[in-house]
Amino acid sequence: MQAPLELHPDRFFPVEPSVRAIARTLFARIETLPIISPHGHTVPAWFAEDTPFEDATSMFLWPDHYVHRMLYSQGVTLAELGIAPNGGTAETDRRKCWKRFAERYYLFRGTPSRTWLDHVFAEVFGLKLRLSAETADLYYDTITDALKKPEFRPRALFKRFNIEVLATTEGATDLLKDHAKIRSTWDGRVITTFRPDDVADPDREDFAQNLATLEDLTGENTHVWGGYLKALANRRAFFRAHGATATDHGFPTAKAADMSVAECQRLLDVALRDKLHGSEAEMFRAQILTEMAKMAADDGMTMQIHPGAYRNHNPWLFANYGRDRGADLPMRVSFVEPLKPLLDRFGNDPKLTIILFTLDESNYARELAPLAGHYPSLKLGPAWWFHDSPEGMMRYFRSMTETAGFYNTCGFNDDTRAFLSIPARHNLYRRVTCAYLAELVATHRLDEAEAAEIAVDLAYNLPKAAYKL
Repeated sequence: MQAPLELHPDRFFPVEPSVRAIARTLFARIETLPIISPHGHTVPAWFAEDTPFEDATSMFLWPDHYVHRMLYSQGVTLAELGIAPNGGTAETDRRKCWKRFAERYYLFRGTPSRTWLDHVFAEVFGLKLRLSAETADLYYDTITDALKKPEFRPRALFKRFNIEVLATTEGATDLLKDHAKIRSTWDGRVITTFRPDDVADPDREDFAQNLATLEDLTGENTHVWGGYLKALANRRAFFRAHGATATDHGFPTAKAADMSVAECQRLLDVALRDKLHGSEAEMFRAQILTEMAKMAADDGMTMQIHPGAYRNHNPWLFANYGRDRGADLPMRVSFVEPLKPLLDRFGNDPKLTIILFTLDESNYARELAPLAGHYPSLKLGPAWWFHDSPEGMMRYFRSMTETAGFYNTCGFNDDTRAFLSIPARHNLYRRVTCAYLAELVATHRLDEAEAAEIAVDLAYNLPKAAYKL
């Protein structure tokens, strides 16, 4: 018998009836608030061109590294999902790719991916039976047929999802042509985010090539440290002109530095002539974090630091399929000592906003909450990536709140490539928020009016303020 697909109205709320009732009341206050999505990785061309999405496979399987990593861990190759390796071939029958996924959908039990996907299947496409081998064709046909309709085009879905603002993320040398078209042809607010890792991380294989492109775009001499910094400032201004309010930095660590110009020039020379390795590459990135904080203090852009990811841990997968295929892993990372050179210069500036993220939950209470609970420039990002889950969010609240409070955080961002999952992710966050706040009300640490105010702030006001939207 085929199992029904049902989203329980009390999902993720506390089990105890009286506390659950409080969570319900709080959730009713925020369930339909507009979505602020200030950091993510959706494709701006979707909104610039507003062409129909193609089918279930290209919509759900190909962009989603959560799906890749789970299926890959169980022996399903990316080629079997229709993703071709460099110079190789892949399955071309998209229905077969979808069936491979559907047959193994049980693998996602207990994961946030299952939560997000079920929400999309039920709420966006109206499916009533759970995805399985038996319902694979029903799903593929229902989704693919729906995507051909005008109401399922990107701009229509943006409005349907009640998204007030959505930020994408582009590299420093991106020409932002899609964003220019969005701004000139549509009233939906889709903005860019400046991510200069392509011209700031000397470990990248294309670093020297990207600096040459940066020089061509800006007319600045990127072989000279001062010219290189002017080029970065030039691109920040270009991004701001296309709506950007924030920058993003995805280095392995949060190390900052405050070196002499002569030492910075020496490292730049080596990076362009040969390649920096190990500690020298880290020091180059460390100086960039401090330079970006200085520029943020000048131009007002919110700075996001996303350390602690070991990128492309699987060398074979990286060589054959490139980045963002599910082989990134969390690492131990520290903030108190590494960030001190940056904070010594800019930590006391209340006009500067730096949002710190981590994949290392062990330093939530030990480092991050105390830092944000002291420095005016620091805010805490939400539970991120591997911890963007019901249990991860609850661990975050329990670890952070007593030291940093709610108002040294910035609410939620979905950080997703999967456009259709945005309302699902925000729905989950709002439910877990209300579950946690209901506990505080039930144990008389907050009254219900305060909890309702906090719920609205976390869902809407805090991300809007932190990202200057």
